This record gives sequence, structure tokens and C-alpha cells, in this order.
Amino acid sequence: MAEVLQEGLVEFANRFRQPPAPGVEVIQTSRYRVTLQPDYPIPGPNSASWVRAPASEADDVIREVRKIFGSRDLPFMWILDPDTEPVDFPDLLAAHGSLPEPHSPEVAVMVLGIGSPIEAPSIPGLMLHDALADAELFAQADAVNAEAFHDSARDAGPRERRRRDMLAAGNRLVLLATIAGEPAGSAGLTLCRAREVPRPRRVPGVGGGALANGPRGRSGGAVRLGRADVGADPAAPWFSEGRLAQVLPGRRSELASAN
Repeated sequence: MAEVLQEGLVEFANRFRQPPAPGVEVIQTSRYRVTLQPDYPIPGPNSASWVRAPASEADDVIREVRKIFGSRDLPFMWILDPDTEPVDFPDLLAAHGSLPEPHSPEVAVMVLGIGSPIEAPSIPGLMLHDALADAELFAQADAVNAEAFHDSARDAGPRERRRRDMLAAGNRLVLLATIAGEPAGSAGLTLCRAREVPRPRRVPGVGGGALANGPRGRSGGAVRLGRADVGADPAAPWFSEGRLAQVLPGRRSELASAN
């Protein structure tokens, strides 16, 4: 049963689709899926994915998607899964000036059994804070992300709307790590319904952690499995942590401008 559960979580990690949510707009067509987060105007939260188009329509898809993001003045990312059609879509993107994201052109996940040891060093003065509970804590967590990803400072208005949208969604958590009171890192967690897993259960997924003055965390993740034999709802983080080794074939990402 544990093996079946693990395989289901691998499939979940590779096939998860962000649903519409407070602050998150999804445009689904027969040829692609667009996710927009206007209050989080960076590539990643704003993306085009699940491209399934005839070769004769691929150029139209690229122009159409760029028009969607361009009309909102949003940068975005193309996320290409292994089943992207047409198969030469990356070459077509390159011909249109969209090249692979330079830091982590491929993204992979790592699945860990519940008994897998994860050693955490003892760090004097380390504290974890619920950054959604307080606007100032959220601002500090956001600043850590902006620094790690070399983004410009975020405006207070959109940032506060984003915090309230996450609270309204009811399945989001943002953690701020401080050392001796100084911001040191942040990570976000989304509680998802893993329908591929036997006896569907809720599985938390953490995407895109960041460390102050350290590596950004887009290149890996992990799913921790619960005890399938007793049917327990596990506390199962799927987390990004610096640059994890790529364990499974991942989804290629292409960074694109909205221009």
C-alpha cells in the first residue's frame, strides 16, 4: 500500500493544476492553461502551462498567451511538462525569444517515505513565525523572497491584498524564519487535495522557499508520506529547499516576457 501511495503522490506532484482561488485567476482552454496573480507580478505565480496544441497552431498559442499577459502588464513563465504538444514547442518558444530559465530550467520533486531521516541542525536563536497572521511578518517574508530571487521591492497595497487572499483561501501558510530576530528565510505551504492517492487525503505542498543571502528555492521539492495502513491524515510537507538533487524527471520551465 505504501508503494501505491508513493506512486500516487509522484503523479500528483507532476500533474497538479492550480485551481482558481482568491487572487488567482485561471484561464483554461483546449490548448493551454493560464494562471494569473496580478498582486504577485512575477514569473511563476503567473504562468502558461499544459500546452496541448496542433503544430500548425503553436505560433498562435504563443501570440495569444503573450497577449493575455501583455494586456495585464504581467511577466510570466512557460511551464512545459513532458507531454507538451507539439514536441518541438521549446524550439518554437526560442524562435519567439523565450529561452529556458537560466538558474533551474528543469524542476523535479523528491518523494520521501515517512520513515526517511531528515536531519536538521540545531540553530541557536532560530524561530518560525506564521507570516500570514501579521502584515509586518508577511512583509518581512516577502522581502526575503524578493532578495533571494533578485526582485524589486513589492508595493504594500498588492502585498496586503495577497496576504488577505491567502487567508481567505483557507489552505495557505507562509512561514518566516528568523535568527536572533533577523529574517533568515521563508517558505509557503498550500494544502491540496491529492485525488490520485488511494483514499483521497489532503497533502500539503510547499513551493519556492528562499534564504536571506542564500540560494533561492525553486529547483526541488519533497513529499512526505503518511501511514496509509492506518488511514491517517499525514502532516506531509512538499518543500523546496535551496537546490535539491533532481530525483524524478521534472517539468521544464521557460521564462518569457509579457512584451
